[in-house]
Amino acid sequence: MVFRLSVALKPELEDFKGKKLIKSIKRAFGLDVEDIRIATVYTISGLSKEQIQKIIEFSVLHDPVIQNINFDYTDFDSDWIVEVGFRPGVTDNEGRAAKDAISIALGVSKEVFDVYTSVDYFFKAKELDENTIHKIAEGLLANLLIQQFRVKHRSDWAKSPGFSPILPKVTGKSTDKVEEIPILSMTEEQMLRMSRERVLALNREELLKIKEFYSREDVQKHRQSIGLPKNPTDVEIESIAQTWSEHCKHKIFNAKIYYYDKDKNKTLIVDSLFKTYITSTTELLRKRMGEKDFCLSVFKDNAGIIKFDEDYNVCVKVETHNSPSALDPYGGALTGIVGVNRDPMGSGLGANLICNMDVFCFASPFYDKPLPPRLLHPMRIFEGVRQGVEDGGNQSGIPTVNGAIVFDDRYVGKPLVFCGTVGMMPSKIKGRPTHVKRAMPGDKVIMVGGRVGKDGIHGATFSSEELHEGSPATAVQIGDAFTQRKMYDFLMRARDMGLYNAITDNGAGGLSSSVGEMAQDTGGCEIDLSLVPLKYDGLVPWEILLSEAQERMTVAVPPENLEKFLNLAKEMDVEATVLGEFNQSGYFRVRYKEKIVAELDMEFLHKGVPQMHLKAIWEKPKETDIKVPEWVREDRVKFLREMLGRLNVCSKEYVIRQYDHEVQGGSVIKPLMGIKMDGPTDAAVLRPVLERQRGLVVGNGICPKFSDLDTYWMAALAIDEAIRNCVAVGADIRYMCGVDNFCWCDPIQSEKTPDGYYKLAQLVRANMALRHFCLGFGVPCVSGKDSMKNDYLYENIKISIPPTLLFTIVGVIDDVSFTISSDFKKPNDLIYILGITRDELGGSEFAAHISQKAGFVPQVDLLSARKRYLTLHKAIKEGIVNSCHDISDGGFLVCLAEMSIGGDIGAVVEAYLIPRCPYDLELDKILYSETPSRFLVTVPKERQTEFEELFKSQTFSLIGEVVLSDELIVKYRGKTVVKDKIKNLREAWKKTLAW
Repeated sequence: MVFRLSVALKPELEDFKGKKLIKSIKRAFGLDVEDIRIATVYTISGLSKEQIQKIIEFSVLHDPVIQNINFDYTDFDSDWIVEVGFRPGVTDNEGRAAKDAISIALGVSKEVFDVYTSVDYFFKAKELDENTIHKIAEGLLANLLIQQFRVKHRSDWAKSPGFSPILPKVTGKSTDKVEEIPILSMTEEQMLRMSRERVLALNREELLKIKEFYSREDVQKHRQSIGLPKNPTDVEIESIAQTWSEHCKHKIFNAKIYYYDKDKNKTLIVDSLFKTYITSTTELLRKRMGEKDFCLSVFKDNAGIIKFDEDYNVCVKVETHNSPSALDPYGGALTGIVGVNRDPMGSGLGANLICNMDVFCFASPFYDKPLPPRLLHPMRIFEGVRQGVEDGGNQSGIPTVNGAIVFDDRYVGKPLVFCGTVGMMPSKIKGRPTHVKRAMPGDKVIMVGGRVGKDGIHGATFSSEELHEGSPATAVQIGDAFTQRKMYDFLMRARDMGLYNAITDNGAGGLSSSVGEMAQDTGGCEIDLSLVPLKYDGLVPWEILLSEAQERMTVAVPPENLEKFLNLAKEMDVEATVLGEFNQSGYFRVRYKEKIVAELDMEFLHKGVPQMHLKAIWEKPKETDIKVPEWVREDRVKFLREMLGRLNVCSKEYVIRQYDHEVQGGSVIKPLMGIKMDGPTDAAVLRPVLERQRGLVVGNGICPKFSDLDTYWMAALAIDEAIRNCVAVGADIRYMCGVDNFCWCDPIQSEKTPDGYYKLAQLVRANMALRHFCLGFGVPCVSGKDSMKNDYLYENIKISIPPTLLFTIVGVIDDVSFTISSDFKKPNDLIYILGITRDELGGSEFAAHISQKAGFVPQVDLLSARKRYLTLHKAIKEGIVNSCHDISDGGFLVCLAEMSIGGDIGAVVEAYLIPRCPYDLELDKILYSETPSRFLVTVPKERQTEFEELFKSQTFSLIGEVVLSDELIVKYRGKTVVKDKIKNLREAWKKTLAW
């Protein structure tokens, strides 16, 4: 029998999720809904009515204090009901968790019953007709890529059953069906068509290279000897495509680029951006550091690893999940955060996960223009991504300590979703350095964790091209934080017992990638796909091999440890399956039972991709001066409030409060601090080992708004911002490492990208800046990622993101006692500004607010900035500084207002005392210039002499003091130009995203 249990809040309790949905409907459609109540429905098959009664009696699925549970429908006084459920075959994480709970409560095997979840939305809305309810369901309630829905009128509830898509039992059956791809007889056009139809993302040169390889006499002879056809099988061509994908091979970053600078009339040949500007920079810095080199593993593992102290190492990785998040914001973002969790988990011998970070780039949630096909409204993407990262991080027990949100309407074509994780591992386990791993010949290939399904197939190749109307739904994966947490706990125990030699995650390309990459340690491997546990039946070999279904890791276990490893997995209820073993054959051999379905030469698979040759042309855009309109001067208080309410300036408390930053108990500098715990902070500080005072600082810099002027300075400003944020809380630039994440629009010249030469030149210039400023500040990059093709294409519509670099900093702080937050602390503290203010409003929030694209791009004065950062670190460490805030988005006046909001206390400053160049710089430009490398700091009066002595050879100025008042006052030559209540500033800062 099939039973349907509906769980909802008791009628007398307010349904806050329903209230929130009412607001969303009002924002998105301008419609008024009187009330919405929400119920979760569990459809259960395979159990008796008596067992169902026990589920209710034991409160397995509901909290009897606040919830009711009913058979069939909960009876609310409503006019319409919308039921939303997953499509058949889509992973149902809540259903899986419910199944586990029922199995434990009733003492029955999970094999004898199934659970499927759906959600009922009860609308009290007499004025709305069925068509309108359908629009609401499609626009806000269901993602039709992975979900289905039904709309019913109250009068029809009893007539039509709800969803009960209980699937047939999974037998683990797949098929040995393998297709021969006749590439040897194909023309170039036929090969390109085949690549497009199979979503291989292979270009002409790559296809010809594959054809040439399979035409070789020695290759044909070998294939004949093992019973393979002359042409590649679909398993082979799919494996090559994912291994050679832009997502995995970073072909643009490794291309030979001919860069021509029109302004200088010079050509530069760059043989690999990655080697020229990134890895060589870190190598040079490590040589400079000598014995003080804290880098342990860089650019060769899933995450970069540095030394924390004698007993522990720290690793960090930041990934993007842009394309999946565009199609399914919730699933894409959830997969992004749990996916990047697996990077530190699979680095070295495996790291304990200590914190998450996230950075999002969206179009305005108030976007009101028509949307092209397949694009979701930015508000829906915002909410889906936020919730996906929330569920992935919070449910995994990992604090989210740092992040940012950037708004630009060009992200409507494809949002950027950056997720990062920091992990920590003992420096040695059983005498073995943990940052070193290596699979050995004879080690068993074991897949651990979740099962394989169709979700995530073609994820790597899909992410290597622009989003379009036909982008495959199967590329979206569905994450399950609960299953991953169990796997993680198991792997950490196995690590501490020394049971495996190497570990990596099943990320892009699934087993093809993880096993193929680990096999490079030994020179070959052999696996049997018929042994792979499946979510459901019917997958063919290439799908099993390439599926990126989540929560899986691959480990190399020596034969002598196999029994212990498998027994531990069984004890901890984690699925672990032996698929084959690593060898020295020189081939990546894939079988389905006794049938060989792929034999890939390791050298060709990993090193055979041809290098791209690309052309880049740079011509600097013209810069003109910004004209300050009269209306800005007429009411500077009103203008300040408007600036505080801008999307890129306003409080992100709405998002922050939904992430747990306190779990694990190590947070020191939190995302929000101050008297009311609502003031912004610049970077996060946490104490990962609670018995020690030594800490970690985590910060980031991202400012794509400057890309329109010059991506060289955009990159420089992102790096400077990340470092500056960390310095502001007390970090030392001499113990920082960086992670670079480049997200670019298509930079290859073609008919669909006529400005490709320029976009590639922008990429080259950003990399030049990365080398220059990492060398200058002395901050090595230890990991990174690039994501190209961040465009949307439909017929003659093309939407490209602004070139974007996220630069993440992780640093080590000797003593977390000497860290500070940005909020004003005490009345009579002196307020200083550090650094000079220039006429640099190009790309600024001020320029955007007055609708001007003019202005001079801000530039980083590296030498003075580095000296300032070192001196400020010393001042903070000596306890001279009470508060510090970096001046960034919105400039000086926004920074000052944020410090007052955090401290809930007033200040009086004289803007005429701010150091500036030129000296006659207009007041409003002084107030809102975004010149980098500047800070506002407060110093107790009794420490004034010490502070000024420290900075005596640098540019700084005493401009005012904190006062016991509820007002912020700014003067210019003694005349008050801004005067406002702190509560008014707080309201203006919070109201934009106060949802």
